[in-house]
Amino acid sequence: MRLRLNSLNPTRLAATSLSAVALAFSVTACGPRTAETPTPGTATTQGGGSGQTVTLSGAGASFPAPLYQRWFAAYNQDVDRNVQVSYQSVGSGAGLEQYINGTVDFGASDAPIQGDRLKSFQDKYSAEPIQIPMAAGAVVLAYNLPGFDNLRLSREAYCGIVEGRVTRWNDPLIAQQNPGQNLPDQPITFAHRSDGSGTTFIFVNHIDAACPNWPAGVGTSVNWPTGVGGQGNEGVAAQIQQNEGTIGYIEYAYAKLNNIQMAELQNRSGNFIFPSAESAAATFEGVEIPEDFGLTVPDPENAQAFPIAGLTWIMIYPQYQDAAKWNTLQNVLTWALTDGRPIAEELGYIPMPDTIVQRIQQVMSEVQTQSQ
Repeated sequence: MRLRLNSLNPTRLAATSLSAVALAFSVTACGPRTAETPTPGTATTQGGGSGQTVTLSGAGASFPAPLYQRWFAAYNQDVDRNVQVSYQSVGSGAGLEQYINGTVDFGASDAPIQGDRLKSFQDKYSAEPIQIPMAAGAVVLAYNLPGFDNLRLSREAYCGIVEGRVTRWNDPLIAQQNPGQNLPDQPITFAHRSDGSGTTFIFVNHIDAACPNWPAGVGTSVNWPTGVGGQGNEGVAAQIQQNEGTIGYIEYAYAKLNNIQMAELQNRSGNFIFPSAESAAATFEGVEIPEDFGLTVPDPENAQAFPIAGLTWIMIYPQYQDAAKWNTLQNVLTWALTDGRPIAEELGYIPMPDTIVQRIQQVMSEVQTQSQ
C-alpha cells in the first residue's frame, strides 16, 4: 500500500525568510509495522523523576546537519533544557553503519536503507528498520566563478562535467546556453564527496537517469570519472569556496547559507530551473511514497521541478531499552516535524505536511521499549 503526493502548495513567509513549500499528501490505509526487536540504547539518563537530564546521540547525513543542529539546539533552549541531543555529521554511510551497530540512538541518511545494509539490520534485529522522513531538499551544482552569477547548464553540459568530458568553462556546451557571457578559458574542477554520502546517492541517482554515458552507477559511494573529493557537504562546500573554477554538488542550505553561486539546471522537460524550496518541492508532485517512506525521484516529470532533490530520513529502532529515552526522542522528533517547521523553512528545507506527520506519529507509536 502506498501514500500519494498529490500537490505542493507554496506558502509565503515574511520578507526576511525563504519561501516555504508544503507537500500535500493523501494517505491510504497501511498495515501495522512489526516493532518487537530489542535494540541497544546508548543515550544516558542522569537523575530520576522530574528534572532528569536525558542525553541522546545521533549520527549520519550532512545534508540535513544545519537543520538538525538548529532543531536540537532550539528544543533544548525553548522546550526542555533537560534534553540534550548531539548530532555528528559523518555522512549517511557512516551514520547507517552506526545505526546498524546500535552505537547511536538514531541514525540519519539521505538514502533509503537497502541492499546489504538492510539485510544486516534484519539479520541483527530480526525486524525491519524504521526510516522517518524529516524534510526534503534540493542538491545543487554550486560553483566558484567570480563575475558569472547567472549560469545555465544544460543536461548535456552538466553530464559532461561530471563525466570528465567538459573540462573548460568556455566549452561550447556551456557557452551556447549562456549567450553574451564571456566565459573564461579556465579549467573546470569537479568537487565530489569522498565519504559515503546520501547527498551523493541523490545526485548520482539523478545523473544515472539523466546522463546516457554515466559509467559509475548509483550508490552512496561511486568511482568518480573525474574530480577531487571532500568530506561531507561541509568539505565539498569548502573545496568550491577556496578554489576558483570549481563546481560541485552540495545541499541547497549549504550554498544558501554560505552565499555560494548556484547554477540553473535543465530539467527533463527542457526548462532551466533555479534551485529553491518551491522548485525542489515540485519534484515530488504527483508521485507516490511507499509505506516505508523510502521515496526517490531520480528525474522528475514536473516541468517546473528542479531536477535534483530528495528526502532525508532519521532512522529509529523498533525497540529501545529505556522508555524514558525513547519517549524523549519521540517528543523531539514530533516537535521538529510540527513546531520546528519554521526553522526548516528558514533554512530552505521542505517540511513534511500534516498528513505525513500523522502517519509518522502512528509508526512511532508502535515502537516498543523493554519495559513494555
